[in-house]
Amino acid sequence: MTTQPAAFATLCVHAGEIADAHGSPHTPIYTTTTFKFPSTAAVLDVVEGRKAGALYTRYGLNPTIQALEEKLAALEGAEAAWAFCSGMAAESALFLTYGRTGIVCLGDAYGGTLELLSSQLPTLGIPGYFLLGDELDALPSLLKRGAGLVFFETPTNPALEQFDIAAISEIAHAHGALVAVDNTFASPVNQNPLLLGADFVVHSATKYLGGHSDLTAGALMGAKSALAPVWSWRKNLGQAIAPEIAAQLARSLRTLPVRVERQNATAMKVALVMQAHPQVERVLYPGLPDFPGHALAKRQMKGFGGMLTIEIRGGGVAATRVADKLKLFALAPSLGGVESLATQPCTTTHHGLTPEERARRGISDAMLRLSVGLEDADDLIADLKQALG
Repeated sequence: MTTQPAAFATLCVHAGEIADAHGSPHTPIYTTTTFKFPSTAAVLDVVEGRKAGALYTRYGLNPTIQALEEKLAALEGAEAAWAFCSGMAAESALFLTYGRTGIVCLGDAYGGTLELLSSQLPTLGIPGYFLLGDELDALPSLLKRGAGLVFFETPTNPALEQFDIAAISEIAHAHGALVAVDNTFASPVNQNPLLLGADFVVHSATKYLGGHSDLTAGALMGAKSALAPVWSWRKNLGQAIAPEIAAQLARSLRTLPVRVERQNATAMKVALVMQAHPQVERVLYPGLPDFPGHALAKRQMKGFGGMLTIEIRGGGVAATRVADKLKLFALAPSLGGVESLATQPCTTTHHGLTPEERARRGISDAMLRLSVGLEDADDLIADLKQALG
């Protein structure tokens, strides 16, 4: 493995890469399912953890996967990382490992995460508790009742709400609980939760880490000792990433800072123009000075991200009309790719919630969530203006 320099952009290119015998600058794709050994003693060294090595791809013990994991860990300042076949796979393995006494979910989250926590894990005897941003005073009492894991996104989906990672981690740790932060919206370019006190960082690597809407993957980062018991869940549930996808993801990570820094700048331009548009009720973007969580975002983020949500005057019907008139923004779920996407959360990411629950969470039908890509900012603004007009 290469020596890991400190600069983030350099880590994106070089961390974890294997020195190939033929001079390839990048780790080859090992599609091999199993790996042979010179002796039984050598097998046992790897099986029993005395030596690192390749063994069996479903276990994640494959050189292509291991190289990716070293890179992922470096980008979040973590001791270790596990790569998964999806972000939901990473979350479910984490929850099954550390959530058995209860999981507290703060604020909004991806609809699939909310369904897993509210409908599926309780059937296994794993309780889920849900607190909105203005209900954090109730967190200590839930932790005293035995909840062992606090989970939250920041910024959240779709309202970009900010949660204080350091303060929440301090509360959780005082009660013996662990903290996991979904860093998908921010990416490690803009935010590093482990450095702020969190125990785990989870990513839907399908989004900014992949960055091209052409792969599905997940990642979990943290201390080696904390990640060790998660490994068995990943192995036995068959959740490890495929070597081919691992190589694709490693390719994408090499351009991560260039992409995200450009998306940060373009999203800010779009947000400012939309804020002044007469057909837009409000703009939710952490970089705007009047955004409710702006001060916190400035404190714990290095950039404000490529995600923003606009609320259209006239309600859900008007928002649908605008969405259907967009030409450059593709009407599609997901986010973080080089192409700009728009989605109405009530029809996609949070469609599974009742209208009452969406209203309680402040997710209106008039919301359009925008994922800003790498197109020219003026072209994106012109597309939004024509749709709004």
